[in-house]
Amino acid sequence: MKLHELKPAEGSRKNRKRVGRGPGGTDKTAGRGHKGQKSRSGAGKGQFFEGGRSTLISRLPKRGFNNVGTTYEVINLSQLEGIEGTTFDRAALEAAGLVRRRTSPVKLLAKGSISRAITLHVDAASESAIKAVEAAGGTVVVPAPSESEQKEA
Repeated sequence: MKLHELKPAEGSRKNRKRVGRGPGGTDKTAGRGHKGQKSRSGAGKGQFFEGGRSTLISRLPKRGFNNVGTTYEVINLSQLEGIEGTTFDRAALEAAGLVRRRTSPVKLLAKGSISRAITLHVDAASESAIKAVEAAGGTVVVPAPSESEQKEA
């Protein structure tokens, strides 16, 4: 017997009943009763439907400012310890599999430690991460904030 000759036992597998699809789907009304919204395909009003009135979330007052913020690709010092090389930019971090999303900025955090001198080109870094890299004899290159970012601060 070969792998491609294997088949399930006769009668052990049955096709799924496709309800409401003609005579094969229990015929006629297919267990849905007669007419009305619930008898149609794709029926239902949604989880937050409240009978046509304004939903609770839209009736509650909204206050304050909702800051969406920036989502960073985070890199820790411990991740850099196991990678060969002395200079890391975005391309090198992507090649090493540490950065996945191309549109997100890269931020260095101080989790773990580094024992060799490296040069890092990142979009942002924590103060403790910069101190840790400089203590090991390396440098962290972070671009200066733009004029719009300086006005916000």
